[in-house]
Amino acid sequence: MILGIGTDLANIERIQGTLDRFGDRFRNRVFTEVEQAKANRRKDVAGTYAKRWAAKEACSKALGTGLRMGISWRDMAVSNLATGQPVMEVTGWAAERLAAMTPEGQEAIIHVTLTDDHPWAQAFVVIEARPIQG
Repeated sequence: MILGIGTDLANIERIQGTLDRFGDRFRNRVFTEVEQAKANRRKDVAGTYAKRWAAKEACSKALGTGLRMGISWRDMAVSNLATGQPVMEVTGWAAERLAAMTPEGQEAIIHVTLTDDHPWAQAFVVIEARPIQG
């Protein structure tokens, strides 16, 4: 069962401008240490941040809230499996919201995909509920 769908498109040049202007203040407010480490290892730092920015926006939309109602940027974090597949983890209020929207006896799975084609970065998030396997 699909619980939520969200998408977002971010301008990489806009994110680069924000990084240039606000630096660590921006990075630390929006991105986890894992996300920052990933971006800093990449050649396209701004593109990496832009994809994760878009993923957070898309996730907040899939949660049905947008970035309001107490949700924090850092409550949503993108990391990667060993295969490179992106995964979204939620904590704090985002995790509480996800739990509240998940039917009893089911578990929520957050699917995320990221792409970019300069100057654009895009993310798509689908939140699925599946029966808990015993």
